[in-house]
Amino acid sequence: MVDGCLLLVDCIEGPMAQTKFVLGKALRKGLRPIVVLNKVDRPAVTERGCAEVESKLFDLFAAMGACDEQLDFAVVYASARAGVCSDDLAAARELCRLRESTGGAGDMSALLDALRERTPPPPGSRADPFRLLVSMIEHDPFVGRLVTGRVASGEVKVGDRVKALTAAAAGGGDGAASGTPGAAKETGRVTKLFTSRGGVRHPLDVAAAGDIVSVAGLSGATVTDTVCDLAVTEPLPATPIDPPTLRMTFGVNDSSLGGREGKSLTGRQIWDRLVAEAETNVALRVLQCADGGGDRFEVQGRGELHLGVLIETMRREKFELSISPPAVLFRQCETTGRRLEPIEELTCEVEETHSGGVIEAIVQRKGEMTDMAIGAGEGGRTRMTFTCPSRGLIGFRQVFINETRGTGTLTRAFHGYEPHRGPTDRVRKGAIVSVATGVTTSYALGQLEARGTLFVGPKTEVYEGMIIGEHSREETIEVNPCKEKKLTNMRASGAEEQVRLTPPRLMSLEEAIGYVQADELIEVTPTAIRLRKAELNSSMRKSNARKAAKSAD
Repeated sequence: MVDGCLLLVDCIEGPMAQTKFVLGKALRKGLRPIVVLNKVDRPAVTERGCAEVESKLFDLFAAMGACDEQLDFAVVYASARAGVCSDDLAAARELCRLRESTGGAGDMSALLDALRERTPPPPGSRADPFRLLVSMIEHDPFVGRLVTGRVASGEVKVGDRVKALTAAAAGGGDGAASGTPGAAKETGRVTKLFTSRGGVRHPLDVAAAGDIVSVAGLSGATVTDTVCDLAVTEPLPATPIDPPTLRMTFGVNDSSLGGREGKSLTGRQIWDRLVAEAETNVALRVLQCADGGGDRFEVQGRGELHLGVLIETMRREKFELSISPPAVLFRQCETTGRRLEPIEELTCEVEETHSGGVIEAIVQRKGEMTDMAIGAGEGGRTRMTFTCPSRGLIGFRQVFINETRGTGTLTRAFHGYEPHRGPTDRVRKGAIVSVATGVTTSYALGQLEARGTLFVGPKTEVYEGMIIGEHSREETIEVNPCKEKKLTNMRASGAEEQVRLTPPRLMSLEEAIGYVQADELIEVTPTAIRLRKAELNSSMRKSNARKAAKSAD
């Protein structure tokens, strides 16, 4: 939808991992970024530091394949807090000083001049057939699905007949288009046209080349599709959507405590909610599980955080769910037949004393260091860059927080697909599983504390198959946390013993997603997050384990 862009960079910290991601998108679109070095009002800003940041930006542009015109980027020095900018660092700092001392008006004319000089006018002509590239999808309760984009050519009126052409199948984040470009997806009539001014939507009767509008009347068009006149056969070029890298199974909560806390409980309600989410969340894919019987659905997303946000949103909407552990989506190389896995670029900023532990934790997850700069981060911290398999980063955020004592920063970005790097070295300890249904007692938990770390406290409802703790060894054990102390008519010699329990370890949703193993599930309700075995019955679990061992032999 744009013909130009601003690259906002901190003049002290320099380009970050997210800078590389968004810059790559802009350069591939052929845009000429205008670099804005922000926060020049900070006392630590120097000409030498800004020159080093500009040099890093030039190297980053060159490494990402920028052309000569893109390498000749303009630089504007600004302070968003003071509301001033200039094409000269000393002048920008002087404007900041004057603004702070006199409280005068801000001046952003230098930035506006750069935009006017370096941004070309919108291409396209009204005389050409109507074409619009879909960049965003919304849902309006009154007019239905809205597709938003900029009119590339021609004009469109309310009532016109239009069609949607497929540019490429969703996915192909490595830049390779897939699908059948130019295939007609659907035909419809424009029922409403809207434009937005100041965040308020206004209806239109006609839109022409260069206008950014929302079109109602097509129910199947999605991002990267081209909405156009019926005579058009070639879609507009579009940047493919980055592919999903992770999948999880959402199912009905079938535990003994299911249905007590939530309002949306059935498979149909879960399916309808996931389909509605997939309409606007273009990075999400929802599939029916072949063996789910209508109660289990496969949801594919870009990572554990992406899917975790969806789970938390549904939880707050009073849904009850059983969630499977995340699994990576592999590919197969068409030429060699080798298995490929998604790789992410990981950028960490940590204190120098913590760098060794972080490096060791990432290497155990098959990560490879690509860059390390001591003192390059904020406050003189060490900045490290790795490439690591997505499967190795599941649950890593909590490990990173523990290693850095909460002082480190961590950013992730999709890097691409590479050959499988082999099994990781991580081995989780065994689980403590309840074999009883009831309420936990202090007497029983006091005897179990020596066996490992508990996830529940006294007077907590549990059920058979629920995971109530982590064993201190690698094997899983089954216990009865509801056992009560037997009473007798014999007087005890001395005072009654008082049980003192260590506070239980309470997991967040993000921690639970990274903790569960293949034979376990996460039970998510509006008020609780519990871990459980996929098969609740103890006898059935043992029988299945014997069958699996026999078939392996």
